[in-house]
Amino acid sequence: MSKKSIGQKSLHFPLTKIIIGFIVCIGIVRIAQTFIKKLMEITSFDKDFKNLIGGIFVAILAIISYSYLFKFYEKRKITEFSKKGIVKNLTLGIILGTILQSLTIFVIYLKGGYSIISINPILFIVPPLTVAFSSAIVEEILLRGIVFRITEEKLGSYLALIISAILFGAMHLANPNSSLIAGIGLAIQAGLLLAAAYIYSRNLWFPIAIHFAWNFTQSAIFGANVSGNTISKTLITSKIEGAEWFTGGQFGPEGSIQATLFCLVATIVLLALSHKEGKIIKPYWKKTTNR
Repeated sequence: MSKKSIGQKSLHFPLTKIIIGFIVCIGIVRIAQTFIKKLMEITSFDKDFKNLIGGIFVAILAIISYSYLFKFYEKRKITEFSKKGIVKNLTLGIILGTILQSLTIFVIYLKGGYSIISINPILFIVPPLTVAFSSAIVEEILLRGIVFRITEEKLGSYLALIISAILFGAMHLANPNSSLIAGIGLAIQAGLLLAAAYIYSRNLWFPIAIHFAWNFTQSAIFGANVSGNTISKTLITSKIEGAEWFTGGQFGPEGSIQATLFCLVATIVLLALSHKEGKIIKPYWKKTTNR
């Protein structure tokens, strides 16, 4: 075996591809954030709109950097961001994410734990819109576009599902007011659901839309904490109180049992549909056996 072939294999080893993907995409995003922040400082825009413009700029650059990196790295067409079916995937994703979050809050309301204190000006949705939009795109590129997709190619859909879900939950353990239970809940809710959404749609628009709608509805509309983080401005100022098992406590509704159950049901449905339509990828050793 030649040194060149060893080098080529090392370069295209799954872990190598994941590390390079993270370094390039995160590096470009960090540089872009610094650049746009400096640029916005010389403008007279309101702070919230500066952040919104910056968030949109960073999100677009994240998509471009991912697309060009893997187009040349893997020498293929980037179907994850295909325009085909984009309206359908974004619409269904937003509807699903909104319904799941609304059901979660509805359980809290039924138990007398949710009340509206005030309804604020419409522009109060700008800060949570910025956070939801940028985080949905960047996190889905990193966790589903890079980690899950590359792992799935070798280990198959189900093992990749578990690995990426654990990683997603672990990443949120450092969040304010987080806990092991909250991390496990997020691993099941977002970690499994969003990867299942990718398997079913075979693009990133569907999980991005679910992720965005979940976070945006939770913060902007219902005025709740998102993964332990409090947004200063929301359309509705609310009061959420009660036992942590159904409110999520200071971590937010994502820490509730019903959020986990609702998302788990949606995950099972998507995986069942994916299995029926032949979209589940087998691990490499089963592919080899079947030849």
